[in-house]
Amino acid sequence: MAENEDGQERTEQPTEKRLREARERGDIPRSRELATAAVFGAGVLALVAAGPMLGRHALGWMRQALSPDPMLREAPERLLAHTGTLTLGLLAVAAPLLAVCLAAAFAGPLAMGGLRMASKGLVPDLKRLDPLAGLKRIYGPEGLAELAKSLLRVALVGAAAGLALLHGLDVLRAMPGQGLEAAARTGLRFAGSLLLATAAALLLLAAMDAPYQKWNWLRKLKMTRQELREELKETEGRPEVKGRIRQLQLQLSQRRMMEAVPTADVIVVNPTHYAVALKYDGGAMRAPTVVAKGVDEVALRIRELAERHRVAVVSAPPLARALYREGQLGQEIPVRLYAAVAQVLSYVYQLRAWRTGAVRAHPQLGPVAVDEFQEGDGR
Repeated sequence: MAENEDGQERTEQPTEKRLREARERGDIPRSRELATAAVFGAGVLALVAAGPMLGRHALGWMRQALSPDPMLREAPERLLAHTGTLTLGLLAVAAPLLAVCLAAAFAGPLAMGGLRMASKGLVPDLKRLDPLAGLKRIYGPEGLAELAKSLLRVALVGAAAGLALLHGLDVLRAMPGQGLEAAARTGLRFAGSLLLATAAALLLLAAMDAPYQKWNWLRKLKMTRQELREELKETEGRPEVKGRIRQLQLQLSQRRMMEAVPTADVIVVNPTHYAVALKYDGGAMRAPTVVAKGVDEVALRIRELAERHRVAVVSAPPLARALYREGQLGQEIPVRLYAAVAQVLSYVYQLRAWRTGAVRAHPQLGPVAVDEFQEGDGR
């Protein structure tokens, strides 16, 4: 089992946060064998597929390069420009092959873990200069794995090349009796088959190395139980931080609730311990809505705000307690309390009319009948 610096075993799989942090600092799985096989194999396939075309262009370039230019004798200063033209022509001939190899160089990393430019990876790390760490890498498990991989590479490439040579001995023996052009074509075909066999060996090695590199990368990122607990605390938040967040949320909720009190139609109170603010707009609401509620100090603040903004305060203890217990902020009151609340609102509307002089008799609120301990809300 892998261990950390404290000697604890890394038995837990890495979390998504740990994997993301590793990628951000440039620590992603890489397989040199896959990159080598991709570039070499793509180059060989491009040569085999486009060999005749590349050969014609290369032959034309060679004829141009070997043809004497009489003007150079009369104007030697043009030699540098002529050399540049020939160089550009050679690059144009090799450009398709170079483009295929360049694309394959990006395909290898993409297949493993994607391309990522990490600035953290450019920061100098003095630990890499530690000779003890270097010896540990060379003679440790990773060093042994690299040695085994190197030996396997030699064995696979050697076996593939040997089989290609053995299969092509008869072709090679027949070449001395052929004409120049026929012998050249035979030699090129044999070279192509040899390169294809070598590419197949490298591809087989890459198919074994890529999964190993991915597994080894995940193994190095494994976590101890303590690291997992610490990350869980950081992700979910430490208790003191969560408590502070809840306190701020409560304060924000109460502030919003108090801002809604002046817009209420009535405040139903206990009269001292409970206070519930109700608002009803017949054109926009199906039923009265609870906009604020509280007990003790919060109830006192609600009553003070109501008096300051001339909002009607009605004492109905059973109804106040039932509304506080069953009503939810921002939601309609329970159906079973409709009749009692309608009685209170009717009284409030009559009280407003009396204050404006629309009616002469002072309204009276009769007993508000409600069973505050009834189970369920009737919805």
